[in-house]
Amino acid sequence: MASNSILQLGKDHWQWKQRNRTQELLVDAKNPIDWTAVTGFPSEIHVELLAAGKILHPHIGFNEHKALWVADEEWLYMATFPFSNDANHKHGILVFEGLDTVCDVYLNNVLIISADNQFRTWVYDLDLLESEVLKVGSNTLLLHFKSAKALAKSEEAKYGKVRAGSTNLGDPSRVYVRKAQYDWRWDWGPEVITCGPYRSVYLKTFNTRIDDFYPHANVTFVEGKPSIILDSVATLVGNCHPNSCTLKFTLATLDGTPLKEAKVYVPAWEGKDVKTVNAVWGNLHDDQRVELWWPVGYGKQNLYDVTVELLTDNDHVIDRSRKRIGFRTVELIQEELAEDDQYGRGTTFLFQVNGVRMFMGGSNWVPADNFFTTISDDRYRAWLTLLRDGNQNMVRIWGGGIYEPDVFYDICDELGILVWQDFQFACGVYPAHTAFVQSVRKEAEDNVKRLRHHASLALFCGNNEDYQMVLQWGGINDLPARILYEDVLPEVVNDLTRLSVPYHRGSPYGGKGWDTADPTIGDVHQWNIWGGKELPYHEYDRMGGRFVSEFGIPAMPSLQTIKYWMQNIDDEKQWYAQSQAMAQHTKAGAFERRFAIVMNENFRLTEDLETHVFNTQMMQSEALGHAYRSWKREWRGPGKQFIAGILVWQLNDCWPGVSWAIADYFASLLRAKPSYYTMARILAPISVEVTRTVVKNRDNDRPRQYYEFGATQTKEALLDVWATNSGLTPRTLRLELNFFDINTDWRHQSESRDVTLLPNQTTELVSQMVCIGPAPPSGASYGDPAFVTTATVVAQARLVDVDTGEVIARCSNWPEPYRFLQPPKTGVLEVKPTSLGGGNVEFLVTASRPVKCVFFSAEGEGSEKVLWSDNALDLVPGDSQRIIGRNLDKDYTIKVAHFGQEKSYAVFTS
Repeated sequence: MASNSILQLGKDHWQWKQRNRTQELLVDAKNPIDWTAVTGFPSEIHVELLAAGKILHPHIGFNEHKALWVADEEWLYMATFPFSNDANHKHGILVFEGLDTVCDVYLNNVLIISADNQFRTWVYDLDLLESEVLKVGSNTLLLHFKSAKALAKSEEAKYGKVRAGSTNLGDPSRVYVRKAQYDWRWDWGPEVITCGPYRSVYLKTFNTRIDDFYPHANVTFVEGKPSIILDSVATLVGNCHPNSCTLKFTLATLDGTPLKEAKVYVPAWEGKDVKTVNAVWGNLHDDQRVELWWPVGYGKQNLYDVTVELLTDNDHVIDRSRKRIGFRTVELIQEELAEDDQYGRGTTFLFQVNGVRMFMGGSNWVPADNFFTTISDDRYRAWLTLLRDGNQNMVRIWGGGIYEPDVFYDICDELGILVWQDFQFACGVYPAHTAFVQSVRKEAEDNVKRLRHHASLALFCGNNEDYQMVLQWGGINDLPARILYEDVLPEVVNDLTRLSVPYHRGSPYGGKGWDTADPTIGDVHQWNIWGGKELPYHEYDRMGGRFVSEFGIPAMPSLQTIKYWMQNIDDEKQWYAQSQAMAQHTKAGAFERRFAIVMNENFRLTEDLETHVFNTQMMQSEALGHAYRSWKREWRGPGKQFIAGILVWQLNDCWPGVSWAIADYFASLLRAKPSYYTMARILAPISVEVTRTVVKNRDNDRPRQYYEFGATQTKEALLDVWATNSGLTPRTLRLELNFFDINTDWRHQSESRDVTLLPNQTTELVSQMVCIGPAPPSGASYGDPAFVTTATVVAQARLVDVDTGEVIARCSNWPEPYRFLQPPKTGVLEVKPTSLGGGNVEFLVTASRPVKCVFFSAEGEGSEKVLWSDNALDLVPGDSQRIIGRNLDKDYTIKVAHFGQEKSYAVFTS
């Protein structure tokens, strides 16, 4: 029996053209005029049009509007390929792993597929002995892509207009088409409705093939010791006649060392019956020393290859399938808490991996580009490594994009990043007519089968904000897609994963009548800061939930990114924060008013663009920092794990713009914002945090952290210091608590003592009332505690290793609002570089007065590749900090900016 054969239809096979609607389709296709060879495959029409000079790049200037016509047209792709059935195979399949979205497929002028779902794998079965569709010799494959925008409108006319998000979240008709919803525009991205064969196309011929392979790892614990069972299930399609076959299952290390093998005899059969064969191996942890897979920070990411081979009776390999797996168990724990918190009792919403309850700190993920085919494996790795290196352990794939390609999940497996996977529904009232439900079921089956073996997969979630939106608009009876979220999707997930991956109906979801804002149950999206009620960000500590799966504050991207989208705008007058060019790349609704509120509350007004950019980034950093440290504090140990996770909106961007991203579109070139580094310090294995709450004799409209003078409004403040140890053993460190005046040399040390941090929870360290005033008294001694939290005094806590003196964690708390402060502009920083070789330079940074948000950047050709070990530093006298700049092997100018000196200035030339 001959081996199965695969023909990948790649770049050399394909060409494209715009459909001429004045001609009959097949006549148009035969016309050799206007066909153009693809620049790459898989392909998207916008990418081809850009390469051909037919459109300007939608990411630059106002070009988005000049390319909208593409979505209204129809487009053709054609491939010519040879076929010779030398192996005398009986069967064949044409596989389309991703067609975006409305596409009729013709093989030799015969319509074989009418696709209407971007997220499905489309397969056409061929009988090579009887079918006349596929010919020996030359064959032609024609893809006719129709307008998804037009289909959405026609379906809307048929089934009725529904609500879907706001005007910032695309045309509501989008809900009728199974396509990436953000294509219709979102409040962080442009309207770019794409089409094309965006994933692989191939022809496979066979007599018998492996149709599906699922190595199901089952991990249980007996008295704390893991018991590992691997049940490898293979499904065969075709026929094995007249000879028998054998399936060989192999478990091996990644370097190819076999750990376990088994052969299963498959008797001969005739016809196209489906055969299911499995091999079950138990006690792998004991017998083979197979180790568990752990999320980052808790252990190694041990991975193994499981291979199934279809063999003839003389061990000739007919077909092969390989999956990389890790052995782990993941559970979503929702149990009653032992105590009340500020919201009441309620239940937990926490993830338990390998029996260990873990705090989740991470980000939401949106598609990394409007054009999927331009996202290289290296770009995915750069993004996800950035997330991992920021001490984040979870990424949520948001429901308005796509199910990401295999490489995304492979990298998460390698890096130890847990994946919260939304099904692709976002902010709308989706239909539930029969054809739609059937298509979604097939979509779910395709993607659950593709993803279920990944060790990193922690949760499938039914949708993003659909329950929440409907509750805002009317009630639960106005959501026909409940049949999807409550019946179809959990059934698919539970059946195909054997209950090994938890399912959650929606995000947010919980509470009676699915009250999606209930902070005592389920997960919440917290948008009453910036949006919603537009409260000050200092209220984050009062606005948590059991798991905060979305929240955020926007910021401008780097000036280099702004320069990129401004490159074709000649009008110098556009270079200000509220210009048309800036608005074009700021899609959030009412962003001018909302930015004005939060910026005016906290910072001085400015017309200088560079200063404004820095201030928005510092504002985002301060806001997200306050949220993360306040909510992480509520991980208080067994029975009191009140908040078990925080996922910021959002990690990344799909284009260069102003958004909630903590690293802008060019972050694969390492352009992270200050907030990224602030979050990294808070999410470190050991962190220490400081807050102060000003005690006032009346409630007013100003944050509790703000000082008020000129009246006897404030007399004292509450100073809190706590630390979090995410490790599983106690840690003893020395706590140092110091105070520094911004404007003078006054300082005071109030604490220096050893403290023990309890494992896997927060430990409270200091909580004391202190007097306040406008400034330290001129005659105050070094040890005078009377005015340690005045309106010009910075409080700093450090945790120091008792034996080595190494600073393990530090945090500075500044008086607010920042618009009241007069920080020194110059002469307060000293930067000493030391070459470490290999393009690495260490910078020793010393401050003579407290300095906030010291942010390093590099300028020069190729400087976007410079990587910082840390950044956005808060410094105080006597506590120098070291950071390392990597890839400084060319002539770069290193610049620094900080609060009070927001325009960057040079400190070093490599």
